[in-house]
Amino acid sequence: MAKRERVIRMSVEQPLWRALAGYRVLTMLYAIGFFATAYDTFTRPWLAIAYYLVLSVWTLATLPRVANAASCTRWFLAVDLTIALTGILLTPVADSHERVASGGPTLPSIWTAGSVLAYALKGGWRWAAFASTPVAAANLIERGSPARDTVHNVVLVWVASIAIGYVVEVARASERTLARALEIEAATRERERLARDIHDGVLQVLAMVQRRGTALGGEAAELGRLAGEQEVALRTLVSGGLVPPSRVSEDAALGAVVRAVDEPDAEEGPVDLRTLLARYAGARVTLSEPGCPVPLAPAVARELAAAVGAALDNVHRHAGEGARAWILVEDEPEGIVVTVRDDGPGIPEGRLVRAEEEGRLGVAQSIRGRLRDIGGTAEWISVPGQGTEVELKLPKAVGDGQDLKAARGKAEQR
Repeated sequence: MAKRERVIRMSVEQPLWRALAGYRVLTMLYAIGFFATAYDTFTRPWLAIAYYLVLSVWTLATLPRVANAASCTRWFLAVDLTIALTGILLTPVADSHERVASGGPTLPSIWTAGSVLAYALKGGWRWAAFASTPVAAANLIERGSPARDTVHNVVLVWVASIAIGYVVEVARASERTLARALEIEAATRERERLARDIHDGVLQVLAMVQRRGTALGGEAAELGRLAGEQEVALRTLVSGGLVPPSRVSEDAALGAVVRAVDEPDAEEGPVDLRTLLARYAGARVTLSEPGCPVPLAPAVARELAAAVGAALDNVHRHAGEGARAWILVEDEPEGIVVTVRDDGPGIPEGRLVRAEEEGRLGVAQSIRGRLRDIGGTAEWISVPGQGTEVELKLPKAVGDGQDLKAARGKAEQR
């Protein structure tokens, strides 16, 4: 929180608001002073005086409104621009025709630019372009013809306000990036501190329990095995910041973990695939993932993680209790590739086809079917005696959520 407040105080935008407040006051005084020097040339000076009274009261009373973007509301911007436009259109009525024809200043003079700049600071270059348009039209109506100096002033205000609005948008994006970087830096430092503390205490205790339990045998060996699994999970958490296994079953380190995966909220935006797959890591399952997030649409991520879980379940059931498995996640330009490999006895040739003919559709539906529904593919490479490798491929278009609705609909039908 402290770092976020510091970023706000360092904001590039805030000095612009203070400059705008000063600009409005100074240009108001300039317009009144210019009128005072040319008082005798006005045909209806009382009308100009009444306008300047309104302008002065409005400018001074609304200084808090131009203190920041939150205070500068839409209704304020609308009234402020209306006062500027009214002053421009009243100029031919209050001033002499000769002064207007010769290019004399309008009643609000350069104060008008402050109204347009307020739009630029509030909403960016699009808002600035919106506010500049009626100001340009009012100046042309006031002059009666598109004279060179009038067009010059109109274009100058238009370009300047749009440029400032664009700069404000870039500054805001930079501030968001900086705030996010500071948050990540703070989280990384905290994780490193926790990792040091955990390594000095908890991990060493778990490792000792595993060694002692294995040496004692019996029930102590089972306790040692569980301690080893929790040590692996905890190391994964402190090293990568991912979510650890929510529960490791006592009878199936590979298979039953699949059922402990919580489904992310489909409305929360993309989820990191690494977070889902990290729950599968354990004493006999090694997870290797990229160092950066692998964002996927929620429905797609759930189906892909479930397919990985089904592959691990097959390792547990067919490769034996002592089999090891490895999960490799690759984020390639063409798509996401997740490989599940084990050191089991492998799959005999034609076994998958016979299993499907016999009505056992675990591979056909739980893995290949899931990938097909979300636009991906699943391939098996197995050599008897050398283990099995399942390669799950997902195109980028599906992973980025372009086909999210179709994938979600198919997933719900399952």
